[in-house]
Amino acid sequence: MTNLDELIATAKQLRAPGGCPWDAEQTHQSLTKYLIEESYELVEAIESGSRDQILEELGDVLYQVVFHSDLAQSGSLGEGFDIQDVAALSTKKMKGRHPHVFGTPEELERYKANSGDEVMQNWDAHKQREKPERESVLDGIPKALPSLMLAEKVIGKAQSLGVLGKDEPSPIAIGDEDQLGALLLALVLAAKSKGLDAERALRGSVRELEVEIRQFELSDDFDAGIIGK
Repeated sequence: MTNLDELIATAKQLRAPGGCPWDAEQTHQSLTKYLIEESYELVEAIESGSRDQILEELGDVLYQVVFHSDLAQSGSLGEGFDIQDVAALSTKKMKGRHPHVFGTPEELERYKANSGDEVMQNWDAHKQREKPERESVLDGIPKALPSLMLAEKVIGKAQSLGVLGKDEPSPIAIGDEDQLGALLLALVLAAKSKGLDAERALRGSVRELEVEIRQFELSDDFDAGIIGK
């Protein structure tokens, strides 16, 4: 038995009759907050650079995946699936998004890439093949993202469409991340001094940009072939 097999068996025993009552009571919904918490703890561990902390927090995030998979196996979402199904779907997705590694001879040549930038030029097209039902470049962006991450995602979509220019000069001169962090902190401080909600304000501006993107997608200038970027 591998260590991963033992972890899967541990989760199953905890939820089985005679196991842990708390584990047995959990649902996908009740576990959501723990998944978010464990993910942020992993981010903090990565930022710390501590091997031991990263090892531990990766395990906590992995256990969340194992826990949800065990729940799903019991039929919590209708037709059951287990962690092997999760792994199989993830493998299929990754191979499909890397035809420059796993593709046919024709795909290996067509999507040949020698740098990360070259890979990303084709990445969105690969994703679009998986999700042909998407009608907007905004589809698939989690709205629950923190506002800064959401803003970065939406700005990227706007740039891919040409709604915003990639090469336009920055309206604010920023030298490095230390300077950027100080500027962001100063903006939050200024907002707080005025009784304003910085998170809500940024989300509002992002929503306005999303409206602009959707309007552009309805215009004659829009190429529907770039949905998924």
